[in-house]
Amino acid sequence: MDKISVLLVDDEEDLVFTLAERLVYRGYDAEGVLSGAEAIARAEEREFDVIVIDVKMPGMNGIEVMKRIKEKHPNTRVMLITGHGSIKEGEDGVAEGAVDYLQKPVKLEDLIKKIRLAVGISDEERDE
Repeated sequence: MDKISVLLVDDEEDLVFTLAERLVYRGYDAEGVLSGAEAIARAEEREFDVIVIDVKMPGMNGIEVMKRIKEKHPNTRVMLITGHGSIKEGEDGVAEGAVDYLQKPVKLEDLIKKIRLAVGISDEERDE
C-alpha cells in the first residue's frame, strides 16, 4: 500500500506540526495547516486519505470545514479533534459525516490507530 496521506488542521501550531512530523517519521505522508481556509484550499490541491480537523478554531469551526470539504470531496474521510472534554461535539461531528473523533490531548498511538481504521487497515496488518 502507498503511504497513507493525512492532513492535520488545528490552530495550535506546535500541536499540528509536531503530530505531522511524528506521522512522517512513522511512514505517513502527513502535513499540517493552521486554519479551516487553508485546509479547504489544500484539499483542492490534492487528495488526502484522512483529514483530521480540530473542532474549535477561530473563524470557521471544524464541523463547517468538514462540510465544505465533503461538498466537493464526499469520499474524503474526516476525523475531528475535540478539546475540553466535549464528547458531544465529536458525536455531533460523526452525525454530520466524520468517521470518528479524538479528544485532546491527542495521543499519537490513538491517532495512528484511528487513521488506520479509517482507511480500512486493521491492527493485524502491519505495512509500516
